[in-house]
Amino acid sequence: MSTRTTSRSTRAALALTALVGSAALAALPLTSASAAPGDGLAVQYRTSAPGVTADQSEPWLKVRNTGTTAVELSQVKIRYYFKADSPTASYRFACSWAVKGCAAVTGTFGTLARPTATADRYLEIGFTPAAGSLAPGADTGDMQLRFHQSSWQTLNQSDDYSFSGAQTAYADWSKVTAQIAGATVWGTAPAGNEPTDPPTPTDPPTDPPTGGGQTLFDDFSYTSHTDPALASHGWNVRSNSGGPGVPGATWDPSKVTFATQNGATVMNLETSSAGTGSTTVHTEVLTRASKFRNGTYAARVKFSDAPKYGPDGDRVVQTFFTINDLKAPMADDYAEYDFEYLPNGGWGEPANILYTTSWETYNPDPWQAVNQHSESRTSYAGWHDLVVTIDNSRIAYYVDGALFGTHDAAYLPERPMSINFNQWLIDLDGQTSTTPRAYDQQVDYVLHVKDQVLTPAQVAAKVAALRGAGTSFVDEVPAS
Repeated sequence: MSTRTTSRSTRAALALTALVGSAALAALPLTSASAAPGDGLAVQYRTSAPGVTADQSEPWLKVRNTGTTAVELSQVKIRYYFKADSPTASYRFACSWAVKGCAAVTGTFGTLARPTATADRYLEIGFTPAAGSLAPGADTGDMQLRFHQSSWQTLNQSDDYSFSGAQTAYADWSKVTAQIAGATVWGTAPAGNEPTDPPTPTDPPTDPPTGGGQTLFDDFSYTSHTDPALASHGWNVRSNSGGPGVPGATWDPSKVTFATQNGATVMNLETSSAGTGSTTVHTEVLTRASKFRNGTYAARVKFSDAPKYGPDGDRVVQTFFTINDLKAPMADDYAEYDFEYLPNGGWGEPANILYTTSWETYNPDPWQAVNQHSESRTSYAGWHDLVVTIDNSRIAYYVDGALFGTHDAAYLPERPMSINFNQWLIDLDGQTSTTPRAYDQQVDYVLHVKDQVLTPAQVAAKVAALRGAGTSFVDEVPAS
């Protein structure tokens, strides 16, 4: 999350068309994302809310394997397209029941780069690894899904591309699309918004651009926030006042500490409060230079659900993100790419949720946001490998090696960014006690590889190689 002074009041994207014109960056050699010759899917649809208006839309879906090989459901994405009821409308997804289990089904909202009269948003349905695989001829069974406006205002479904009030029994439905590992295998998207397929396996890998592959790596082997090496390696430990979060809170460099765990040094960010703005302490560490743009970003981060002491319940935000400055309200060269974990909810969420968000721009007053996000409502307490890759066609987020969300080219960065970690409280409404309490977020390492898209496995291999060579810090990334 940026250090802006205004908190968010919405998480959904506004409809915005952005044109991006540049050649795609080459990825390092990896297993192709194209569907294999024997792969195929069909999607069946029905609705239990057939009215042209409804409190919530209820697209019930089944996915059937029409191919000759088993399909891992974690590689499958289904898109249901609809028209937002207003440019500022935000939506929430829910799963009422699923044969595979609602915990194995994910739902995220995206914005189309080329809006049409019947679609400017989509609901993307995915699956966690717990969903397993589909054998040839098998289907997922019933998935009773729904979504509604965050405000619970009545939906108008009559102009939604994928909706049909007459479809009250399951049947194949081509107005939803299905992809396997990024390759479209079913359905027709609204005109001009076909999901982009990856190169076929026969396409030869391209050498990275000249100057690409320069690496920033830091395993945070420092003694304290005053260690001269920390500043000389390009890090700033924040001490200036301001947002985000609780008004009147301070940002205390002394609460950024370093300790050895299992033979490795980790950075600890402590956030504390005794229920007032003046007793609330936030922490942030960021690169002094804004010189990072396309490529791979990775960090190993430990999130916490419970405080290390004191009563629980604060609406704390634990983060890893990249950002540049907003030069003016709604400036189109702003960029921000977030991992944000809320262990106790916030922003209208009642419990733990992990967001990944790609920002095009925003207006702080009155609040207006143009972004695309993915989310998962479950606990992420503990260590996690976080990876975000940016090339000239998309932004992809990974958690522990699994694809978490893919965001569109409309949200690509136009200017370089800094790399940031911070932990802060949204407000003091989640826990009103004046008993002192504190929360920890820890970071094992950070990695950036300029202009190259690495898979999570390649990230792990590169980090292991750097550590195996005794490298605790390197910064080859040139100034922008």
